[in-house]
Amino acid sequence: MEGTHKLMLILALSSSFALFITITLALISCICRRKGSSKDESWDKEANFQVEEMEMKGELIKFEGGEDLTCFDILDAPGEVIGKSSYGTLYRANLVTSDSVVVLRFLRPACTTGKVQDMMHVVQLIGSIRHPNLVPLCGFYVGPRGEKLLVHPFYRRGNLAQFIRDGNGESQKWSVIYRISIGIARGLDHLHTGLQKPIIHGNLKSKNILLGRNQQPYVSDFGLHLLLNPSATQEMVEDAAVEGYKPPEMATMNDISVETDIFNFGVILLELLQLTRKEAEKADPDQDFHSNAILDHRITDIYPPDSPVDEEQILKLSQLAMVCCSPSPSLRPSIKHICKKLQEIGSYEPNYR
Repeated sequence: MEGTHKLMLILALSSSFALFITITLALISCICRRKGSSKDESWDKEANFQVEEMEMKGELIKFEGGEDLTCFDILDAPGEVIGKSSYGTLYRANLVTSDSVVVLRFLRPACTTGKVQDMMHVVQLIGSIRHPNLVPLCGFYVGPRGEKLLVHPFYRRGNLAQFIRDGNGESQKWSVIYRISIGIARGLDHLHTGLQKPIIHGNLKSKNILLGRNQQPYVSDFGLHLLLNPSATQEMVEDAAVEGYKPPEMATMNDISVETDIFNFGVILLELLQLTRKEAEKADPDQDFHSNAILDHRITDIYPPDSPVDEEQILKLSQLAMVCCSPSPSLRPSIKHICKKLQEIGSYEPNYR
């Protein structure tokens, strides 16, 4: 009986000591937590970083345009979710110290490739690319738990998909359609031919075309698939298929090529012209544009006779889109050929109706 009382006393003391330790740790945690922790409420649970720990152990790689970035700037910035995907989350973040706005792309650790060292050559490559029609990578942050953040400029005018969907008068102006088309082509040309080794975008679509002043286009997300593991890249392929950007020959991300980028560029052109793939497929791309009755009728509906758009330029651009969307990769034009054709279309002297 005496032994039983002793055991009960020991258990009671142990429980009290454990409760004391728990309360003490909780109080220490509260004291150490930042006063501004309320800012973290707009971040995903996955991105709710332990800021103090990451500032001490995290690594920030800076590129051109991000020389003034610090770990504190990035991790302490109030963030607003502006986009989500199966592999990450996009945040619009206000950098307090520099009073500027950036986009932070949080890549889920489970979706990225192996060790950080294995992906650093890809990060360095993407970070070195600069072109007037490509979204630059300004910084890359790696946290102690495998968290990865890409830092990009923020473009206030949103993306091309939103611009087309809003359907305001600007989206039907030939000058705007042409400026966006040739800007995307030039950015893609730099990726395909302007580097020591071509970079295939892998996920080109209107949502990944950001717009600056005067609807200047900036291609984003190029090469992002190189940072993701096979499972995440396959989800990217499936998402693209749902949105109509999957070429017929593409089953997995391993099948991507410059021709898949050309196909997706053709789909974007059709979106800009407010045409559908089905409408384009019904027309014969080998026909002269003057006799392409199906497209002629559809374009006349979109751009009525009193609109400041030349019919021949629109039809020429629609035919270029159809060739880009050819079911056979070998029949799709190279990006150099596309740029040349666009220059010819742009230099054409229109006879406004």
